[in-house]
Amino acid sequence: MQRFFFSVILALVLTGGAVSPGLGTAFDTGRIAGFFAASASQIRLTPTAGSPPAAQVLRAGRPVGYVFSTYDVSGSLGFSGKPIDVHVALALDGRIAGAHIVRHEEPILVLGIPNAALVRFVDGFAGVDIKTRVTGRGRMRGLPDAVAGASVSSGVIQDAIMRSARAVASARNLFGGKTATARIERTRYAPRTWGQLLEEGAVARRTVTMGEVNAAFGSPPAENPHGQFIDLYAALLTPPTIGQNLLRQRRYNELMSAGGIDDTLIMIAANGLYSFRGRAWRKTGRFDRFEIVQGARTFRLGREGYRAIEALGARGAPALREIAVFTLPRGSGFDPVRPWRIDLSVARETGGGAQRIEIFSLDYALPRDYVIAGPSGAPGRIADPAGQPPLWQEFWLAQRMEIAGLAAMLLVLTTILFFQDALVRRKRLYLTARAVFLLTTLAFLGAYAGAQLSVVNVVTFVHSLMSGFKWELFLLNPLVFILWAFVAVALLFWGRGVYCGWLCPFGALQELLNIAARFFRVRQIGIPWGLHERLWPIKYVIFLSILAISLGSITWAFRIAEVEPFKTAIILKFMRDWPFVAYALALLAAGLFIERFFCRYLCPLGAALAIPARLRMFEWLKRRRQCGAECRICAARCTVQAIHPMGQINPNECIHCLRCQMNYYDETTCRPLRERALRRAGRTTISIGGGGSNSA
Repeated sequence: MQRFFFSVILALVLTGGAVSPGLGTAFDTGRIAGFFAASASQIRLTPTAGSPPAAQVLRAGRPVGYVFSTYDVSGSLGFSGKPIDVHVALALDGRIAGAHIVRHEEPILVLGIPNAALVRFVDGFAGVDIKTRVTGRGRMRGLPDAVAGASVSSGVIQDAIMRSARAVASARNLFGGKTATARIERTRYAPRTWGQLLEEGAVARRTVTMGEVNAAFGSPPAENPHGQFIDLYAALLTPPTIGQNLLRQRRYNELMSAGGIDDTLIMIAANGLYSFRGRAWRKTGRFDRFEIVQGARTFRLGREGYRAIEALGARGAPALREIAVFTLPRGSGFDPVRPWRIDLSVARETGGGAQRIEIFSLDYALPRDYVIAGPSGAPGRIADPAGQPPLWQEFWLAQRMEIAGLAAMLLVLTTILFFQDALVRRKRLYLTARAVFLLTTLAFLGAYAGAQLSVVNVVTFVHSLMSGFKWELFLLNPLVFILWAFVAVALLFWGRGVYCGWLCPFGALQELLNIAARFFRVRQIGIPWGLHERLWPIKYVIFLSILAISLGSITWAFRIAEVEPFKTAIILKFMRDWPFVAYALALLAAGLFIERFFCRYLCPLGAALAIPARLRMFEWLKRRRQCGAECRICAARCTVQAIHPMGQINPNECIHCLRCQMNYYDETTCRPLRERALRRAGRTTISIGGGGSNSA
């Protein structure tokens, strides 16, 4: 049977490697006309051209904007690994005139999230000004909220729209004015280390020693004249190569979107004894220890536009005590192309209560590689999106606390599994530990994080192998990726059961509800072994059907994958149409009478994990020669009937709950142990039938 399933999967993979057809940029003229409040007869689109590609929209022969495909501009891919394509109309004033999703195959959005919610989300970008400042942290005015239950997919779509719109606007200089002046290169990205940024002058540095400060004030030499008074750094963050390398892509995008498209970002950072920020700004709202000077103009900075940064992201960057980012609005008069400097004020008391101030300056000039010379109407260059830091890194940074929580859970579980004998010998401790772990799985992984693995992940992985594997697609959801990595290792050590028995939120929900049902004396239904054995294959048939259908239509495969109630119960928390809710509740109700009913007979994910279950390298579950021959207690008490009446454990069905191991060491439950204890007590046990005994 095992070889049969492997053969079927291999055949499906080898025969199903068709590549999705390419996406075209055939824009709907009627829809585009609606975006610009015109009739279809008034609108004409020029051929798609340029870098990045976009078509110009003409109304009555006059240009009114551009329309582009996010897939053509940024190669936008979804969590499913399939293209996400949104057609976006951008007005000449930098506002998104409208957006329409053309194609996606996101599992959470195919079925489960109402299509109207997705349409509302994409329609919500109409009117968003990509050069407007924000009202709150990382939020632009009018930016739509993520679709409930689909935050990762929503984030990918939002990122594709905003990043593509800014790329098109920047390349066509929609906001650059008409003067023939040089301007910053705002579209090109290349990876740089901290050392490279310092070497090329993108980051400027000045170290002021204690000796320099004392000499400036005419004070006696310091005990440590070479000691560091302040190690000061400055950088213009607006060019993506500088900003994204120093801040990482997510933080850079957040800060750039928080200002106008022509605003300037400046970083000031330092180590040492002296703080360039001081403390007075917390009361006055103004920074009095430094100012930015450019030519005859002086720019004094305040609380507005200020953001503190915890750490730099560039490889090799030092740990700095203070890192601050300031936004200089376009209207401030600051020209980022021209040289500027930071004047740092250091004050000391002199005789008579007077105060003397000395200035220590750090000069900065933007390297020429980050400047585009010539008329400001000249088009910019767009780097290959693959060269930019991947979006998945930002998801990992944003969920670092959840990742830490999951890592702690996996560490605890690994400890339980490696030292399972010591745990199950202590019955009360084992039962408590298991109940607490299942509650944590349900509350943290399920209710809070929504980290539920699914057969959809398996299908996506298989299709990725056929069409060109990309790690980035799986890294978009950190918790799911970490769980799958752990499951892959656990399959080799323990088999299928580690995830199903300990880390599956829906499985935990079923088991906890059944524990409650037993507490309230709900009568349990025993499935005869013959019938039980014939119901096993159902989940394998479901899994292979989903996999086979996905080779023809992944959308239909995702629809059939709704046999899993995970999306309804865990991801969407029962906030779905009533048929889905009724189905999930029916399965949970069945589990009150037949423990883990869904896991036993219907779960396609369990089938997918069970197929390679025999690849495990170790046999952790102990059995005695009397198991199945003289005693069937473990078989009767197995939560999923994974123990054959003859005593052997079926690794395809075992969820590694360790209950049989608790019985194995329990002298009040395990018959061979009871008999051994009686013999030690000087008594003789005589077996009667298969389960009773007389003692004499």
